[in-house]
Amino acid sequence: MDQDNKSEDESAGLSENPPEEDPPCIAPGMADGETLEMLWQLRAQRRQSAPELPETVTRLNAPDGSVLYLVGTAHFSDNSKSDVATTIRAVQPDVVVVELCQYRVSMLRMDESTLLKEAKDINLEKVQQAIKQNGLMSGLMQILLLKVSAHITEQLGMAPGGEFREAFKEAGQVPFCKFHLGDRPIPVTFKRAIAALSMWQKARLAWGLCFLSDPISKEDVEKCKQKDLLEQTMSEMIGEFPALHQTIVAERDVYLTHTLRQATRCVESPSNGQKEPAVVVGVVGMGHVPGIEQNWEKELNIQEIMTVAPPSQLSWVLRTIVKGVLLGMLGYACYRAGGGLGRTLLSWPAVQSLLGTLRLHPA
Repeated sequence: MDQDNKSEDESAGLSENPPEEDPPCIAPGMADGETLEMLWQLRAQRRQSAPELPETVTRLNAPDGSVLYLVGTAHFSDNSKSDVATTIRAVQPDVVVVELCQYRVSMLRMDESTLLKEAKDINLEKVQQAIKQNGLMSGLMQILLLKVSAHITEQLGMAPGGEFREAFKEAGQVPFCKFHLGDRPIPVTFKRAIAALSMWQKARLAWGLCFLSDPISKEDVEKCKQKDLLEQTMSEMIGEFPALHQTIVAERDVYLTHTLRQATRCVESPSNGQKEPAVVVGVVGMGHVPGIEQNWEKELNIQEIMTVAPPSQLSWVLRTIVKGVLLGMLGYACYRAGGGLGRTLLSWPAVQSLLGTLRLHPA
């Protein structure tokens, strides 16, 4: 697994909603090896050989006999949560892989009410954090995309990523099941996306995101599970910003395929150490499913989609001018405020954070 995508392993435990059969009874004094073997056999008994799965599930096979059940989801959907739970309970996977990276893993442990509040609350601290993490232009673009997510959240009254939290919860109920983060780190995606757009395209995209106000219904979200509607939407976006589609969708299709194939490898039996074909459940947005299917058997080069090209000379000059103007405005504000008040202003964490982002160097 790529170093940038750390995995979190969840051991078997008692569920808040346990399976129909009674939990295993572990006798006092039972050896560790016997306990592991019993749990291994228990999972084998629960695993369905020919499961009836939702229509949103695609099955992909690996050369060593391992199987991937790819669940295509809508990120604001109760039905997607149900699809994920049904699939994991039916196939009792060795690994669950979700379309998240380590920068977004916090949503797995937040409850719905907290996430709903966070999604709607875009404050100065979030802006500072985004700029510090991704740079000035990429950070501002991330804030605009967060605004889009907040718009959907407010329209639907539903926090995003419910299917990922459902996958995390269900994986914890399956003995020996590991939980992997399968997406490319979001700073890389934003930096590559910004670098791929011209200044005019950046302005058009920012304008469109700033003034997004169309109402969205739950029925609209559920329609995203229909491949024909999704492909039509994607085609419209390709025509508008082809470079953006390449970096945000197509490149992540490749990265997700890579991490899913890494997970879909034989596993060792705890009793005798023999290799057995793995069963993996992948949870990704429906828009990534066609790309993963297309890339599944291809030779993939991950390194070329992990690098960020240095900015052009013109881009650097423009950013330097913008930074210079902001520094001049801050300096003038301090001058007008007076010495003592100016020093107080410069000591504020928000201003210090801003100064940290305005270093005049080509980065």
